[in-house]
Amino acid sequence: MPFYLDDAQREDLLRLQRSFTGRTEWPTWLLLALVYGGWFAMLPLSHLLGVWLTTAVLIPLLVLWLSLQHELLHGHPTRLNWLNKALGYMPFAVWYPYTLYRDSHLRHHRDEDLTVPGLDPESRYLSAHHWQRSGAVVRGLSWFGKTVPGRLLIGAPLALFGLAREELARLARGDRQAWAMWATHGVCCVLMLALVARFSALSVAHYLFLVSVPALGVAMLRSFYEHRPSLRPEQRTVINEAGRPWSWLFLHNNLHLVHHDIPGLPWYFIPHVYRQHREQWLARSGGFLVRGYGELVRRHSLAPIDSPRHPFA
Repeated sequence: MPFYLDDAQREDLLRLQRSFTGRTEWPTWLLLALVYGGWFAMLPLSHLLGVWLTTAVLIPLLVLWLSLQHELLHGHPTRLNWLNKALGYMPFAVWYPYTLYRDSHLRHHRDEDLTVPGLDPESRYLSAHHWQRSGAVVRGLSWFGKTVPGRLLIGAPLALFGLAREELARLARGDRQAWAMWATHGVCCVLMLALVARFSALSVAHYLFLVSVPALGVAMLRSFYEHRPSLRPEQRTVINEAGRPWSWLFLHNNLHLVHHDIPGLPWYFIPHVYRQHREQWLARSGGFLVRGYGELVRRHSLAPIDSPRHPFA
């Protein structure tokens, strides 16, 4: 267990791990069944619901799937990595292969590198060198992306552009792992989109650009301000006290410091662990507290959350 937990916190975690829920992880199994069942059920139901109501249901379902994939790559609901991978490999959200997301995200959990461009694969900051070399368009987009509307509107397209640039470079170098990963992911995507085209009222293009891309954009609201530059690594990660339905949609990953400190803690235990020791978590974060996503919308619909230029990288 992490060294900074006190005796009461350690005992609380051991009790949770020994509980029936902790041993069976039934909430994650149930959620897997609901997401898989919901997605496949929406294909025939789309003819009754219509294209736009189906879209309105599928977007949050895909956001939930992205949150669930995050849970799987952290070792849930089993201790068998191959089985978790099999459970999470279905490309409902299309764009990111499970193994690419897993490997990148686990590198992100090196807390000493958090937010540092070139070291943290999920950093949303530019180094001083990159900033100086950037033109007006890149700088303008970077500032716009630091507002909530910018994050929702251009966050996903910019992320997909960066993904394409990096992965095409790997493929051009003849990276065998990249070729195998994208070939497998591509086959799965083709088969899944064939089901969409054959059994649903949605076109493939509609699913790609009006369901999966918006879902990725909504998921990016969670990561809009979940890290900040700080000289102390433990003060780089937010505690966002979001209410329902956001906390459920993101599987309580809004309480992000708890997750980074105890990455093996299942999603359904995170709120309890936080509530039981709230003052300790707030002190550890250096007061890095956001009181829900509504606060971010109110304060940063026009004003950037911070500078896109990293202050010390």
